[in-house]
Amino acid sequence: MNHVTGPQAADISSEYHAEFAVGEHSARHLRRILRLYLVGSGLAVVADAAELALTELVANVVRHVPGRRCRICFLLEQGGVRVEVSDDRPEPPVRGDGDELGEGGRGLVIVDAVTDRWGVAVRPDGRGKTVWFECRADR
Repeated sequence: MNHVTGPQAADISSEYHAEFAVGEHSARHLRRILRLYLVGSGLAVVADAAELALTELVANVVRHVPGRRCRICFLLEQGGVRVEVSDDRPEPPVRGDGDELGEGGRGLVIVDAVTDRWGVAVRPDGRGKTVWFECRADR
């Protein structure tokens, strides 16, 4: 009988980095990678929240960043994960005004609701930013 299993904790690197242009299906692929990292590291309890927040940040890149280029980083930490999405657009994301009928503007509201912490760090040279969030399993 053949058994297919995901990576075991010893097989998981504590960091995942990728840089590319994202598109309509990129969030789905990145969610799968993130889930593999989290489940393999014993952090499955935060997978749903982290996947949802990641989807929102990738959607912001698709909608607002010319060329849709970004850098993704998953940092596995003791008891949680930190996810960073960086791009070359210096303007920080804007939290929506709560327009229930609007087509956008709720991404950061969702990120705030499902993560333990999040923030934005603008590069010192003003040539980009990193939007990050953390999900803790030990809260």
